[in-house]
Amino acid sequence: MSQLSRRTFLTLTGGLAAAWALPIDTVARALDRPVAPGDVQTTLVATIRKAGQSGYVKLVPAPGEPYLTRVDLLGREATPARAKTRRSLVYLGHMSDLHVIDAQSPARLDTMAGVDPVLFSGNFRPQELMQVQILTGLVQALNDAASSPVTGAPLAFVVNTGDSADQRSQQELRWYIDTLDGAKITANTGKPGEYEGVQVWPECDFAYHPEDPSNDVWGRENGYPAIPGLVKSAISNPVDSPGLSVPWYAVYGNHDANYFGGWPTGWMTNELATGSRKAALPSATERMFGSGLGSTSPFEKLFIGSIANRGFASGTRHVTPDPNRKIMSLMDFISEHLNSPPTPGPVGHGFSQADVDNEITYWAKDVTPFVTLVGLNTCNITVGAGGSIPQDQFDWLKAQLVKARAANKLVILATHHTSFTLDNVAQPVIGPQQNLIVADEFISMLHEFPNMVAWMNGHTHLNRITGHANPNGVGGFWEISSASCVDFSQQGRVTEIVDNRDGTISIFTTVLDHAAPAQANYNDLSQSGLGSISRELAANDVYWDTDSLLGSVIDRNCELLLPAPFDMAKISDQIVAKSQAEQRVRLLAAGGATQ
Repeated sequence: MSQLSRRTFLTLTGGLAAAWALPIDTVARALDRPVAPGDVQTTLVATIRKAGQSGYVKLVPAPGEPYLTRVDLLGREATPARAKTRRSLVYLGHMSDLHVIDAQSPARLDTMAGVDPVLFSGNFRPQELMQVQILTGLVQALNDAASSPVTGAPLAFVVNTGDSADQRSQQELRWYIDTLDGAKITANTGKPGEYEGVQVWPECDFAYHPEDPSNDVWGRENGYPAIPGLVKSAISNPVDSPGLSVPWYAVYGNHDANYFGGWPTGWMTNELATGSRKAALPSATERMFGSGLGSTSPFEKLFIGSIANRGFASGTRHVTPDPNRKIMSLMDFISEHLNSPPTPGPVGHGFSQADVDNEITYWAKDVTPFVTLVGLNTCNITVGAGGSIPQDQFDWLKAQLVKARAANKLVILATHHTSFTLDNVAQPVIGPQQNLIVADEFISMLHEFPNMVAWMNGHTHLNRITGHANPNGVGGFWEISSASCVDFSQQGRVTEIVDNRDGTISIFTTVLDHAAPAQANYNDLSQSGLGSISRELAANDVYWDTDSLLGSVIDRNCELLLPAPFDMAKISDQIVAKSQAEQRVRLLAAGGATQ
């Protein structure tokens, strides 16, 4: 590595070889290898698009999309020579809205799709049995993109911006964590090897029945295919995740904090989740769940819960109870992240035991010596899907930004909610209240800190990039929203911040498809085959505007320019080289690309 003296190189090589228990000559060769843009399978190379626009359509490979240069916040044209002088500062992965689903939970509100399939479009999805397979495919795609397609820099970390567990289920949470950490998972609850739920019950005509959809709205009205064996394969075949090859960090989404993303929960919801009766008809859901939510009497709730779980409610079916379906608390979310191995790490994935002890749901981590990653909890746990930022968290964030600015560190912000969805000021009727910050005030504060360059989020399930210009129209920060794992397009991103050494920085955003093949084969019910089928089913969901979820070309593969937030020479080449050497050797130890 030309940025390091020979003595420093040898010392660094020996230390990293010892730290990762690798042969010193293997480490030396990896670090001495010339760095070049990675040969990465991203949407720069190929995309996946619909083969038609009407009826049930297949998906096919399509041409790649080059980077689109955006100078919205630069205030001038970009310097053409910047590509020859740039250096990478940090290269990271981003995933959001994983929505790992236990489709058999008795507390799942899937039957409400039979009342209004548009309003309740998130309550049932034809592809919902295959979320662990999809997430595993995205993990593989991120591992495959371990070297930057722009500079060849090593992947440093991945950030997950929330909605990991679809219905605040402890089992869903565990599946998601184990998938990212690397485990073999059989995505089934209740009775081993048997699916007990709406996709096989004939009275549930609102649900897609893969064995024979001729009598449900998906097959009869929308052309969804029969795929015999899909249900059995999805719940019976173990899914083998490689685990991420780099550290990963997490924040809360509204589905992690509230039941189905918008409602607080109590003991009755947990009674339903761990019980033995599941609604098959909307009328049963209204009696079992809706009435209990609306009741203020503990005796009425007890009565409703008893009826539900002892089989007296009409329109229900018996299912095998499972205690792992219990509803998690806010602190359970953190505790489960602490129940994690040191590799890929870090243990807690941003959170700590002190956060559990003090009920703190946000964090800040120095992910390199010159980059701070800040994770906020923007979820309003009173009611509603929209977000806001409590005053104490807002004040804490401002202090973190002041500290990072004084140390000449770049800041990347990670939240679940976007600037368009920070609008929820609901306050609890009982208990402590504090001022809630929404979008305009939040953005105004961020503009005070030019070192806060990128805001990563999700929530809306679509790719979107928004430039937030300073009041004078020059400079600001970029907001990068990524699509969901559950709905089409089932994508993630890799993002790289580079110093152009000309008074500007560039942020390259590159969209990733998960690793399953573009075209589905209904006879292939393997792990990757189910991933392809899931993507096709999601692309044809008539209750979502699936084309819009891709975003436009200005929301996908882009080079986003900014004026340099400070004299970038204060981040020395030697510090950058050491940081990237550590990242390369970590990838080497994980079996990833080292360029």
